[in-house]
Amino acid sequence: MQVELRNPTRTVEFDGPMAVTALLARLSLNRESVLVIRDGTLVPGDAMLADSDQVEIRSVISGGTDGQCRSSGSTP
Repeated sequence: MQVELRNPTRTVEFDGPMAVTALLARLSLNRESVLVIRDGTLVPGDAMLADSDQVEIRSVISGGTDGQCRSSGSTP
């Protein structure tokens, strides 16, 4: 299977079939810190990946507010 990783961008090849969890273990990646995508769809951790699959792995990015909540018209 062809695996495209982001940040840094690189492509690696693995023989399949292989479970998502096994693939991430081989790449030393934490399941909670990445998204695994096949054909534009998120793949669950217990899924099997075929030898012919093309997979993309992206880091999870979180963001949000600075912890302050403001509503219009009010004074902090």
